[in-house]
Amino acid sequence: MKDPVSVRIAALPPLREAIASANFSAKKSLGQNFLLDINLTRRIARAAGTLENGTTIEIGPGPGGLTRALLIEGAADLIAIERDARAAEALAPLVQAAEGRLRLVEDDATEVDVSSLGAAPRRVVANLPYNVATRLLLGWLATPTAFESLTLMFQKEVADRLLAGPGSDAYGRLSVFVQWLCTVRRVTDLPPSAFTPPPKVWSTVVRLEPRAVPMHPAERRALERVTEAAFGQRRKMLRQSLKGLGGDALLVAAGIEPTERPERLSIAEFCRLANALSDRESR
Repeated sequence: MKDPVSVRIAALPPLREAIASANFSAKKSLGQNFLLDINLTRRIARAAGTLENGTTIEIGPGPGGLTRALLIEGAADLIAIERDARAAEALAPLVQAAEGRLRLVEDDATEVDVSSLGAAPRRVVANLPYNVATRLLLGWLATPTAFESLTLMFQKEVADRLLAGPGSDAYGRLSVFVQWLCTVRRVTDLPPSAFTPPPKVWSTVVRLEPRAVPMHPAERRALERVTEAAFGQRRKMLRQSLKGLGGDALLVAAGIEPTERPERLSIAEFCRLANALSDRESR
C-alpha cells in the first residue's frame, strides 16, 4: 500500500506551478537556487539514510523541492527552517498534505539552535545557501554528536576542501577540522543547469557522519589555533608560520620537521602539534 502522504504530495501541482502561483522568485541576497527535479531531490533524500525515526531538519526549503522528496522517502518528523516569509505561502499546501509530519519554522537558521530541535536521532538534509554554508556547518559541529548525519549541498569548491587529503591544493583548515570530527563522503556533483536560476558554479552533495569521539585526541581550541597559524601562511615552512606559537620548539616537541609545509601534514600530525601547544601552555 502506498504511503498516503506520498499520494497526496504526488497530487499537488508541479513545483514550477506552485512557485508561479505564489509569485516566489529566487532572491540572490538569500543565496536561493531552487532544485526542482524530483529525481535529484529524492536521490539526496535517500543519501540521508533512514528517515522514519528521530528528526529530519531541512534548512532553506524555499518552495519545497527537497522537502517533498524527504516526505516521500519517509521522513516522519520533518522540521524546515526558512527565513524567507514568502515560503510559507508556497509551502502551505505541502504542510497540509503532510498531515503533521512537516513543521515550518520561520527563522534564520544561523540564529537557531538546530542541535536541540526535535527528538534524536537528528539529521540535517539541506541545499545550503552558499553564503552561509560553511558558517552553518561549523556551528553545528560545535556539538557534533547531537547529529546522526549531515547531508548537505555546498559549492563544489567548498566540498572539495571538506574531502581533501594531505598534498592536495584544496587541503586546509576546513579539511583538517571537519575530518577530525566526521567521516565525509561525496554523494554527487550537480551542474548549474540542475538549478533554477542556475548558479555560476557546480554544486556537490556530501554526507558527514560525526564520530563518537574525534579521530585523534586533541584540545579543540588548540587544534584551531595551530591550523589557523599554519594555513594562514601555507606557502611557508612551519617553523615560520608557527613562530608565534613556539616555532621550532613546538615542532620538535611534536616530532615534526620544522622545514615541513602545512599541506603535507596529516590530521594526526596536526593533533600532535595541538597537544604540544596545550602542554606548552599548561606549564
